[in-house]
Amino acid sequence: MEPLTEKQIRSSFVNCTKGEAARLRLPLDFAELPWQDLDFLGWVDPGAPLRAHLVIPRPDGPVGITLRVPAATRTSAVKSSLCQICLTGHASSGVTLLAAPLAGARGREGNTVGTYICADLACPLYVRGKRQPKLRAGRQEESLTVDDRVARMWGNLDSFAARITAAPAA
Repeated sequence: MEPLTEKQIRSSFVNCTKGEAARLRLPLDFAELPWQDLDFLGWVDPGAPLRAHLVIPRPDGPVGITLRVPAATRTSAVKSSLCQICLTGHASSGVTLLAAPLAGARGREGNTVGTYICADLACPLYVRGKRQPKLRAGRQEESLTVDDRVARMWGNLDSFAARITAAPAA
């Protein structure tokens, strides 16, 4: 992913107001982000921990999506969960259901879509093996190459983003 400026990030959001985009806080480590290892930028807002954000690069410019993080819930130390974007298995606390308001009028009416995703939004780092999930049994080995896992992650991410930005059916 090419590095983005603060202005590019704030102007990219499709499912929140300009005021909300102006008030969101960038990641605390924004100046040190490993852009070369990122396919998209994802973070939990340090000023509003029940908000998270994704910025997905597109040929016509980045697309930003704001997400709601559920309030903390108790999870089992025995169970594991699977991220629906990168398909990384985590201890159950490592995956969370994030809800995104739909873009446009439908989102203003309260319509949302959700997906289970890595709680730290670091899917590109998990796919590349740069970060390891906290699982008692360790990470499942896959026969796919890193490039194939990245392509699969992109397909899942594109599908989720399309559900948020799609025009309503007539």
